[in-house]
Amino acid sequence: MNLTGATSAELAEIVSLMNRSYRGEEGWAVEDGYIEGERISLSDLKVEFVAKPRMQLLTWREQGQFLGCVSLEPLGDGVWYLGALTVEPAHQNAGAGRLLLEKAEDIARQWGASRMRLTVIWLREALIRWYERRGYVATGETLAFPYGDHRWGKPLRDDLYFRVFEKAL
Repeated sequence: MNLTGATSAELAEIVSLMNRSYRGEEGWAVEDGYIEGERISLSDLKVEFVAKPRMQLLTWREQGQFLGCVSLEPLGDGVWYLGALTVEPAHQNAGAGRLLLEKAEDIARQWGASRMRLTVIWLREALIRWYERRGYVATGETLAFPYGDHRWGKPLRDDLYFRVFEKAL
C-alpha cells in the first residue's frame, strides 16, 4: 500500500468519499440517525488545510482507483492525531480500513510518533469496538461535540460528545 500526500486537485474527490462513507447509505461506518448533512465541504477542507499546516492528509490509490484517505497531525511529545480515516464503502468489509490504519500508524511512527490519538462519537459502538480490536484504549477523556459548527453536519441529538482513544506505537 502506498499513501501519498493529497494534492489540491484531489480535495473534491476526498470530500465526496468522506461524505459517502460517513453520511451515505453504504458501509458499516455511517453516522445515520444522529447526524445528517455533509460530513465536510470542499471549502471547509480547504480552510482546514490552511489552518493546520502540520497536518498531513494522505490518499490511497490502487491501479488508479481512489480507495481511502487519512490525516495525521503531530500534537507534541510524540503524540499524533489520526483523523479522517475513510475507506470507499464497497471495500469496508474487506479489511481495507485495517490496512489503511496500519499503514498510517507505520508512517506516523517513521515521523517520530510514539502514541496515536483519535476521537470517536460515543454512539459509534461498532467503530469503537473496531479501534479497540486494533489496540486503541479509551483514555477516559471526552471532548464536547461542536454544536453550531456547520462543518460537522446537523446533529439530530443533544447528547453527542467524543471519546478519546490512544495507542502506543
